[in-house]
Amino acid sequence: MGIRYLEEERIFKLDTPNTTYLLGVVAKEGFLGHLYYGKKLEDVTGAGYLSRVEEPPFVPEKNDRDRSSFFDAFPFEYSSHGVGDFRESSLKIRTMAGHVASSLVYVSHEIQKGKGKLAGLPATFGNEAEVTTLTVTCTDPSIGVNVELSYSAFEKVDVIARSVRVINASKEPVWLEKVMSLCLDLEGKEYDILTLHGSWARERHEERKPLGHGKYAVSSRRGESSHQEHPFLALLSKNADQTMGEVYGFHFAYSGNFIGQAERDQFGQVRVVMGIHPEDFSWKLEPGESFQAPEVELTYSSLGLGGMTRTLHDLYRRHMIRSPWLHKKRPILINNWEATYFDFTADKILDIAKESAKLGIEMLVLDDGWFGNRFDDNRSLGDWWVNEEKLRGGLGRLVSEINALGMKFGLWFEPEMISPESRLYEEHPDWAIQIPGRRPCRARNQFVLDVGRREVRDYVLEKMFAVLHGANVEYVKWDMNRPLTDLGSAALPADRQGELCHRYVLGMYEMQERLLAEFPNLLLENCSGGGGRFDPGMLYYSPQIWCSDDTDAVERLMIQEGTSLLYPLSCMGAHVSVCPNHTVGRTTPFATRGMVALAGTFGYELDVTKLSDEDKAAVPRQIRAYHAFNDLVREGKYYRIASYLENRDHDCFQVMEDGGKKGLIFFTQVLATPSSRSRRLPLQGLKKGSRYRIFQVNLNKEELLTDTGRVYSGDVLMNAGLTLERPWGDFQGRLLYLEEEK
Repeated sequence: MGIRYLEEERIFKLDTPNTTYLLGVVAKEGFLGHLYYGKKLEDVTGAGYLSRVEEPPFVPEKNDRDRSSFFDAFPFEYSSHGVGDFRESSLKIRTMAGHVASSLVYVSHEIQKGKGKLAGLPATFGNEAEVTTLTVTCTDPSIGVNVELSYSAFEKVDVIARSVRVINASKEPVWLEKVMSLCLDLEGKEYDILTLHGSWARERHEERKPLGHGKYAVSSRRGESSHQEHPFLALLSKNADQTMGEVYGFHFAYSGNFIGQAERDQFGQVRVVMGIHPEDFSWKLEPGESFQAPEVELTYSSLGLGGMTRTLHDLYRRHMIRSPWLHKKRPILINNWEATYFDFTADKILDIAKESAKLGIEMLVLDDGWFGNRFDDNRSLGDWWVNEEKLRGGLGRLVSEINALGMKFGLWFEPEMISPESRLYEEHPDWAIQIPGRRPCRARNQFVLDVGRREVRDYVLEKMFAVLHGANVEYVKWDMNRPLTDLGSAALPADRQGELCHRYVLGMYEMQERLLAEFPNLLLENCSGGGGRFDPGMLYYSPQIWCSDDTDAVERLMIQEGTSLLYPLSCMGAHVSVCPNHTVGRTTPFATRGMVALAGTFGYELDVTKLSDEDKAAVPRQIRAYHAFNDLVREGKYYRIASYLENRDHDCFQVMEDGGKKGLIFFTQVLATPSSRSRRLPLQGLKKGSRYRIFQVNLNKEELLTDTGRVYSGDVLMNAGLTLERPWGDFQGRLLYLEEEK
């Protein structure tokens, strides 16, 4: 595996365990073309024909009169702008003269073991035994700009990580107006496109449709990856499902404005580009300076969507998440937000903590409202000091009393925001992102801090660190509750205002990096109005992200299905809340709420002192199940069995230990129907030659497991399926455990 350069044919061969990626240098001018990406190839002799350069209109050296026709059809590895390729470009550079044309040719390359960091950005990592990196340097000799295309091939994961670095080697400044991180030209086939869409409290719903001619894009210009669209797309063969068919997946490791676009051209070829959204983006590059674009994770699966899912799960667990909590059980927490909102005192928080400790809950998280003059969401963001009117005796006293109960303590912050009614805004109104002379747009009655500025970052972190050093805080929930608007920075000159959004994201990354350097054992959970900044970039800093503000069990089935398409279950913040649910008003069984939350980090978001005796008695039983099965949920392989989003009837997925010795089956019957027939569910990931015993997991009984007495061969369960009696009633869940017979 790894990367080789076939000098005679001028072809680069990138191998992962099951895939091969080919690119080559073409013609005398040295155009860099894409040749192949798909199932692994052992021998690529003669593969240069895949560039189609011998077909009319030929390369410019053979037919310069039709150079534009060549440019508009050649499968470029990184597409040009303004010189004849009228498909989507990857790079747009404006010179001092105002021109924007560019065209890249090959200069040199370097192949190295291992993978370096991307300056100021999250990215996958790996040592010399785990990954090999190819850097191809191209240039535009007319304007003196060099472009380094980086490809990292992983030894045990079917992923190619791609990124781009632009260097101004000229004597004049240039302005980057578009820098895509990936361009991939694929041979013309009939594809479906799969994306994730949503809104607040309805994040990451899957949507699949045929890819026709023209362009289909997902994007965000909100300053964050957003609730509405996700920095991901996949191209699927028409027959692709969970277990079969071809899938090309593209996932952007970035937490700000993005675009991912698939384009079917006049010849039926498909071009995919992905990177920072060019709208509201411009970056001035002085002579000798460079710009590093974020990373895209590229994967190919011949085993359908399930193959892509498990590959990305492995990638993020092995090569993206750095937290010391990655392979540990997370403390079972209770968050006071839906219990109290802003209306609490130290005594009320202690009452919740005392009752929680009795039930086996391990951490209390104090949410919004503990600081400044924060009695509602109209004031005090930026005033990060303890409100002792609410917390008499201070935070240290409260935390000490909670620790004395045997519980850990966590705290909520919204470090990137500032309230118009705050001491910070009175002292530094210019620190808010806004345009002079224009009435700024408010959202949740708050503005966004210009964290692209060093002095802003330093101030906020100084205040946060003082709070965190003053008490034994072991968990931080980092929130961000509004998008960026009125894009103006008091610290940037006119010709650099287009840098604001990217500088903002870089500043936020630096803040989280410094927080973790100061508190290396901190459990950090990111959040953005729920799941508005749930992306691979944030996993680099936090091992878990709050999945959605919507904790309704039925809504969570669809949200968590779309999320688990790409992310390990251990990343998904999931809590049990009260009913009627605070977001949708639905009432679901307490056991079903517990089962759905057990498929994530697991915790509670309610006032435990007000639970019914029946629900209160169920809490220790749910906690018992968490301790029994979290290792499996956290580390296991994920298989989607049935999609409620598709069938609108039931939901089912499976988590298997690597090796197929044991697993869990999560099943939810959403709506009761008059049919009394059982359901047959073909399982996955078992060993054909083994037999498995089936147990019922009890979330509302004294005994954890009930032996059903049923034993089946793995072959039967995977091909004929497990027969499951339909649960009676709406929103009924069933959790099954299966174990290989010894």
